[in-house]
Amino acid sequence: MRSLLRRCVTVGAAAFVAAAPVAAQDRDYLLFVGSESVDRVALIRFGANGAKVERERYVGFAPTELAGPHGVGTSPDSKWYFVSTAHGMPFGRLTKYSTADDAQKGQVQLGSFPASLQASPNGYYVYVVNFNLHGEMVPSSVSVVAADEMVEVARIPTCTMPHGSRFTADGLRHYSTCMMDELLVEIDTKSLAVSRHFLLTAGKEMGMTGPPPQRGAPVTHDAGGHGMEPPKPGDITCSPTWALPSPDGTRVWIACNRSSDIVEVDATSWKVARRIPAGPGVYNLGVTHDGAKLIATNKRGASVSVFDAGSGKELARIPTTRTVVHGVAVSDDDRYAFISVEGTGAQPGTVDIIDLMALKKVASVDVGQQAGGIDFWKSERRR
Repeated sequence: MRSLLRRCVTVGAAAFVAAAPVAAQDRDYLLFVGSESVDRVALIRFGANGAKVERERYVGFAPTELAGPHGVGTSPDSKWYFVSTAHGMPFGRLTKYSTADDAQKGQVQLGSFPASLQASPNGYYVYVVNFNLHGEMVPSSVSVVAADEMVEVARIPTCTMPHGSRFTADGLRHYSTCMMDELLVEIDTKSLAVSRHFLLTAGKEMGMTGPPPQRGAPVTHDAGGHGMEPPKPGDITCSPTWALPSPDGTRVWIACNRSSDIVEVDATSWKVARRIPAGPGVYNLGVTHDGAKLIATNKRGASVSVFDAGSGKELARIPTTRTVVHGVAVSDDDRYAFISVEGTGAQPGTVDIIDLMALKKVASVDVGQQAGGIDFWKSERRR
């Protein structure tokens, strides 16, 4: 088998773009980003001299077929990174690689179009949503994979077109959304079952216990006699694309891509705390480890919004290098946000680096086309 390790082949001269930034405390920052249209994952290094592609890894399976890497996530111990490849016949896969040398360490077949993913805080599991982009409009699932053995140990039914995959800091709860059912879904990671769900349609917001009703099934009711059925197409106002718990687990923020706002749900009362106006097509969310700043990518707005998480005030809206803004990852010291931008047509993908203190873009680097999944790896003292 030919080697799958390809170093800086597709980005060539575009692999280094500097904007004279000053990295915090003489550190270099390293992160992984996937490019869906070229089947590559790039390791990005950002430091005092700018940002560059350190190396690339081909993650496809056949030269004539796109595997479509969508989700990228690192393990808590920094030894591994995981990549979901969405395209398959008909099912996609999750693959595990070494962060040290990109060597493949395991692989497992999942559902239709595996998309967003995250490793659990203890590193034992990886939760991957099966987005089912090309299938029938039917409820899908979240796959639970044992990270060491790379074996799927559970497939938890949720709702239609699940997206986003994020744990609370204690690892006890997992959140995802369902774009076509207007739902936030909470999974109890001890029981491996849906514990609660929340309808996000404007004017009809309602938190419920247990799993959501399946399409075509009788309406379910909670202990108080409240019932809920999946929304009709004309009722969709939110189209949620991401769910993110606050670092202390008391709140969950949900990106409503259609209405361009962020719904904040109180995790204790299971009620809407507020709606925060966001940029056009708010898509993915990130938060600093201290919980002070909420970062949102505006997919239709070619920009990134930084909010004061306490007040909900938008501190800055920063234009991105290209259009179709995708994911966000935050550095371990809360100094920088790294933004993946897909681009359009023949444009390369881009990673923009936002200084969260200065609230401005300080560097950019081009990667393969349709940059999407992104996750921070580590920082280290400058070489």
